[in-house]
Formats: sequence, C-alpha cells, structure tokens
Amino acid sequence: MPKKIIQTDKAPRAVGPYSQAVRIGDLVYTSGQLGLDPATGQFVGDDVESQTRQALDNLEAVLRAAGLSFSNVVKCTVFLVDMGDFKKVNAIYAERLGAQDSPARSAVQVAALPLGGLVEIEMIAAGAE
Repeated sequence: MPKKIIQTDKAPRAVGPYSQAVRIGDLVYTSGQLGLDPATGQFVGDDVESQTRQALDNLEAVLRAAGLSFSNVVKCTVFLVDMGDFKKVNAIYAERLGAQDSPARSAVQVAALPLGGLVEIEMIAAGAE
C-alpha cells in the first residue's frame, strides 16, 4: 500500500526533512504542529494559549488537505515545555475537539521544542479519501 504525502500552504512548512502528514490507507499521521503562522513562519504569540490555538488551526488545515476533520482524529499527542500549562492547553483543546467523543490522547512534558515553542501537537486520524 503506497503512502501519500499530505501538503498544504495553509499550515507552516516543515522546519526539517519531514512531511506535514502522511496517509497510508485510511490512516493519516500528522507531524507535530507548533503555533507558527503559516504566512510568516513566526510564532503567533509568546504565550501557550495563542500557540495552542494556532497549532490546532495548523492541524485542522493539514487534516482538511487530507479530506478529514477533527472528528476523524483517533489519537493525539500534546508536547508541553511546562506541564504547568496543562490546564490552559486542555481548555482550548476541549473547545476545539470536544469534551465528549474526543480522541485518545497523551500529554508529556519535554525539555524543549523546535524554535523555542511552548506546545506541539500531533494527531492520527482515520477516514477514507
């Protein structure tokens, strides 16, 4: 089964040698998204709330490019520089992905994120093209 690269200019370009997402069969694996503005490549703010909102906007754009939406997401991983930001990120996440019927999720604290980001989010979604 061949893999298909998913790419959109409505999300930031990759900051390394990877794709925004890859589809294999009915599964789409997104790369982690930071709170970068797709037009400027800069962070939309220096707070975790604005970066979380933008990371989710970026993920939504990538999923749309694959013909999917947040309702197709089955697994999500949230990477935080400071686990003290968990409640703030969780509230925004719940607004966008719902508190019920939400995907499986992990949240981990990391030492650092690319470009000095405060939050990075990746998703796995299921759905036919």
